[in-house]
Amino acid sequence: MEKEQNSKTEENINKKTKSSEASENNKGSSEASENNKESKEEKKPELSPEDKIKELEEKLTRTLAEMENQRRRFEKEKDDAFEYGGFSFARESLNLIDNFDRAKQSLENDEKIKGSDALKKTLEHLDIVKKDLISIFKKNNIEEIAAIDKKLDPNLHQAMMEIEDNNKEPGTIVQEIQKGFKMKDRLLRPSLVAVSKKTEKSEEKSEEKTMK
Repeated sequence: MEKEQNSKTEENINKKTKSSEASENNKGSSEASENNKESKEEKKPELSPEDKIKELEEKLTRTLAEMENQRRRFEKEKDDAFEYGGFSFARESLNLIDNFDRAKQSLENDEKIKGSDALKKTLEHLDIVKKDLISIFKKNNIEEIAAIDKKLDPNLHQAMMEIEDNNKEPGTIVQEIQKGFKMKDRLLRPSLVAVSKKTEKSEEKSEEKTMK
């Protein structure tokens, strides 16, 4: 029995010594890592007061520049909202002018009332209403785009067809299919137009036929 007790006590002593050695090794490794961290931190040079001030000035300059850019964007958005706030409404209102023109053309083509006094009075009233509407548009900086006898401008006009005309330079607008409008410097809708082109010579046509 005494031998068994002695062996057990020896095992407990060995276990305690091993655990103490392991803990000491862990402490040593943690202390070594902390020392390495401290040595790395010590290697980083500290900024001088002048460098710190310079760094703060750069950050402040960047922040002020971003604030100024945001202010300019806000001002532009505010100006656009004020100047072009009714842009969508104006573009939709152009349908009123189109309907006036369609109604007038329909009445003029009606054989039953052609040449009658009633037709003349109706057309006069339609013209008066249309003029008032265009006058309201002009007060709100909405104006018609000049088209007839103008050179085709892709920014303002959209060519729908070509018409042979030797009396005008090619690309000259000779017919307006639908009026275009702009609001200040913005295009509400382009003018739909027909442009002139040179008449093809009969010789060229015959040559084309022979080539075919």
